[in-house]
Amino acid sequence: MNTNLNYRNELKFFINHHQYFIIRQRLKDLMQPDKHVGPSGEYHIRSLYFDDINNKALHEKQGGIRDRSKYRIRIYNGNDNIIHFEKKIKFKDYIAKVKEPLTRAMYDQLIAGQFDVLKEGNKPLLNEIHNEMKHNLLRPKVIVDYVREPYVYDNGNVRITFDKNLRTGLHAIDIFDQTLDPIQAIDNEMIILEVKFDGYIPAFIKIALQLEGLNRQSASKYVICRKFLKYNTWEDQ
Repeated sequence: MNTNLNYRNELKFFINHHQYFIIRQRLKDLMQPDKHVGPSGEYHIRSLYFDDINNKALHEKQGGIRDRSKYRIRIYNGNDNIIHFEKKIKFKDYIAKVKEPLTRAMYDQLIAGQFDVLKEGNKPLLNEIHNEMKHNLLRPKVIVDYVREPYVYDNGNVRITFDKNLRTGLHAIDIFDQTLDPIQAIDNEMIILEVKFDGYIPAFIKIALQLEGLNRQSASKYVICRKFLKYNTWEDQ
C-alpha cells in the first residue's frame, strides 16, 4: 500500500429507474450537485481503457484479485481542454487514483502509436505507462461512454454518482472520433450507483441511501464493455 495516496471507500450497486428516482429525490435535499455539472445536472464521460498483452487488468478483475490497477485516458463532455491519463488502484476494499494531464497533441501521438511522447522527465506515472507499453505491450482496448449525475457532501468527502446510458465504442479507440456511435452495453433500465467516501458516511445520507436493501456489485464498466465486445464481435480474450 502506497501511504502517499489518498485511499477511499467505493461501493457500487446496480439499481433500476424506480430506485434511482427515489434515492435521487432524497439526496437532492441533503447533498449538492458537483460543481462541474451542466444545466441538466449531469456531464458526459468518455474513457479509453488500456490493458496489456495478457489482458491482466481484465482477468484480475474477473478473478477477484483484491490488489490491482488499471489505466485509462478520460475526457469530459467531448472536449479536449481536459485530458487525463489515469491509473486507478485497488487495495483491499479501498481505491485511489493518480493522474497526469495530456495535451491534445500528446494524445494524438499516442493514438498514432508514438508512445515515446510519454517519456516525460519528472512525470513518474507517464514514465510508468511508457514502460508498460514498451515491455508488457499495454495498448488501448475499449472505449467506455456514459452520463454521470453526481452529488457531493464535504463532511466525509462523500461523492454519490448515478452513471447512466453505459455504452461502448466496440473496436474504436479514438475518443475524439466525431463519427463514433457507441452501442448500449447494458440494459437501458439499469443505472450504476457509486458511493465514495473517506472515513465515513454521515448517518443521514446512509439512511437516505438505504444501502442495506441494495445488492452490492463489482459493476466494473471496463469489464462490462469488454464482455460486450467479446460476445458481439470477433475479439478473443
